[in-house]
Amino acid sequence: MRAWLVQRVTAAYMLLFIVFLLVHFLIDPPASYGVWRGWVLDPAVSISTSVFFAALLAHAWIGVRDVILDYVHPVAIRIFALAVLALGLTGAGFWVIRVL
Repeated sequence: MRAWLVQRVTAAYMLLFIVFLLVHFLIDPPASYGVWRGWVLDPAVSISTSVFFAALLAHAWIGVRDVILDYVHPVAIRIFALAVLALGLTGAGFWVIRVL
């Protein structure tokens, strides 16, 4: 039940964040790199972007993990697939941290 709730909460947050970005860029598109950089460095935007990527990684982990658990029956292959998924998402997380 907890995984289901996390999946729904992360999906709702990501949807709201994407709508926020679309509305913001339709109303006030950045005119230059400096304006864009200043907006991204705003603490509220920076924190909400970091939370978005954390939610994205958690959402992906739960979704793909459930698919692997449901459809990959040999235990050794299941463990290998989960390890590859964990390594891939961890690498993506470190990449996001480096970029932000």
